[in-house]
Amino acid sequence: MRAAVSSAPLRSLPHRPAQGWTHLLGACLTGPFPSMIPQGRRRRVKSGAGQAHTSFGKPAPMHNITLKTLLNRMHPNKGFVYTEVKESEFVEEVIEVSIRPRKGSQGCCGQCGRVGPAYDHLAERRWRFVPVWGWPVFLVYALRRIDCVACGPTAEKIPWATGKMRMANAFRLYLARWARLLSWSQVADCFGVGWADVYGSVKWVVDYGLKHRVLGAIQAIGVDEILVARGRRFWTLVYQIDAGCRRLLWVGHDRTADTFQRFFDQMGAGVCAGIRYVCSDMWGPYLAVVRERLTGALHILDRFHIRKNQNQAVDEIRRQERRAMAEAGLDPLLKKMRWAFLKRRQNWTAKERRRMRELEGSNLRSFRAFLLVEAFQHFWTYASPTWAGKFLDSWCRRVARSRLKPLKKVARSLKKHRHLLLNYFLAKKEISGGVIEGLNNKVKLTLRKGYGFRTATAREVALFHVLGKLPEPELTHEFF
Repeated sequence: MRAAVSSAPLRSLPHRPAQGWTHLLGACLTGPFPSMIPQGRRRRVKSGAGQAHTSFGKPAPMHNITLKTLLNRMHPNKGFVYTEVKESEFVEEVIEVSIRPRKGSQGCCGQCGRVGPAYDHLAERRWRFVPVWGWPVFLVYALRRIDCVACGPTAEKIPWATGKMRMANAFRLYLARWARLLSWSQVADCFGVGWADVYGSVKWVVDYGLKHRVLGAIQAIGVDEILVARGRRFWTLVYQIDAGCRRLLWVGHDRTADTFQRFFDQMGAGVCAGIRYVCSDMWGPYLAVVRERLTGALHILDRFHIRKNQNQAVDEIRRQERRAMAEAGLDPLLKKMRWAFLKRRQNWTAKERRRMRELEGSNLRSFRAFLLVEAFQHFWTYASPTWAGKFLDSWCRRVARSRLKPLKKVARSLKKHRHLLLNYFLAKKEISGGVIEGLNNKVKLTLRKGYGFRTATAREVALFHVLGKLPEPELTHEFF
C-alpha cells in the first residue's frame, strides 16, 4: 500500500528544515523497488484490516525514496555528502540542497588539481541544478581555500561544476540536450534561464565533443556549400558519409579553394590518406582541391546538382518560348506548366498528364528539351562504366544538334566532367549525393529554428551540436 500524501498546497505546509521536505518528497515517491520483490509469480491479497500481502502471506516490502536518496544514488560526488534538503527561506517553490565535505577528505587545487590542506572557507555559493517537478533546485556549498604547493592559495575544485560557472554540469548537459530538440529561446523560457545560459551550455558540450571525438577511419566524405545569410554568404560543409557513420566533420566560413584547403590541413595526413571516395558538385574550387589533395580517391559528382542544372536549362527554354508566344499573340499553351516540365513523368497529376499529351505534336522547344532531360535519366541505370560512357557521348551529340542553347551548355559541362560522372559506376553506386542533401536539409532546419543567430560562432556551434554526433561529458546519470 502506498503512503498517503497530503492534499494541501505545498507552499502552505509547515516549514520544517530538518525533516519536512525530505519526508514529503519521500512520501510522494513511495513505492516498491523491483529488486526487493522476490522473483516468481505473485498474487496480491488483502488481510482483515485491508493490509496488502503477497500470496506467501508476508507484507509487501515498501521503501521511502527521498530527494536526498536520489541525489546520493544518481549524482554522487566523491569527497562530498548531501546534508540537508529544504525549501528556500527567501524564494517560494525553490529547493536548496546543502553539501559539506566528507569527514577526513582533503580538497583539490582549483588550478592544478593537486590535493592540499584547507585553511579557510569562502562564503556560501549556489549552483543551479536539474529541476524537480518544475521547481528549481540549487546546490549550496561554501568553498574551501586550499594551500597548494605549486599554485599558492586557491579555491578548491568541485566535481559538480566547472570553473566559476554558477550552473552544475548536470544542468548544463540537461539544457544542451533539450536545445537539440527545441530552439534555444524555448529552452530558456521553459527552464527559467537566459538565452546566454543555454548558448553557454551548448558551447561547453560542443567544445568537449570536438576535443574528445574520434575521427577513426574515414573512407567517404561529401562536400557542399550552403547559404547561411543574406548577401550570398556561403559556408563550406564537409560530411562523413560512410554507411555506418554520417556526421558533420568540418565547417568553413567561405567556399573558396583556400577555405577547403584548411579542412585537409586540420584533418592531417593520416586521415586524408584513408579517404577513398569524395562526393561533391561541379563547383570549380572544390574540384581543384580534391584533385590536388586526394590523388588516390574516387571523386563522384552529385546526381542532384546534375538534375538541377538540367531543370534550370529546361525552365529557361520554357520561359523564353512562353514570352515569344505571348508577343506573337499565339495560344498560351505553356501557361501554368512550369512544374509539369520540372517533374518526372511518373509524378504528373492527371491534369498535367492531359496537358502534356496535348503538346506532343506541337514541336515546341520546351517539350523537346523535356524529352531530352527525361531520356538522360536512363544513364543512371547502367551497371557498366563503358556502356554508361557510350550513352553519355550519344546523348551529348544529340543535344549538340538540338539548337537548344541552355541545354547545350549543360551537355558541354557533362562532357567536360565525363570521367567524374563515370566514377559513380566504379564505386558500384554506393556513394551518392542524396545523403549530403538530407544533411543539408537538417542544416537549414537548424538555422531556421534559431530564427537567425547573431554571430557566426553561435551558428557553427548549433550545427555541430545537431549534426556532429559528438561525445558528451560523462555523468553518473543519464536524464533522458
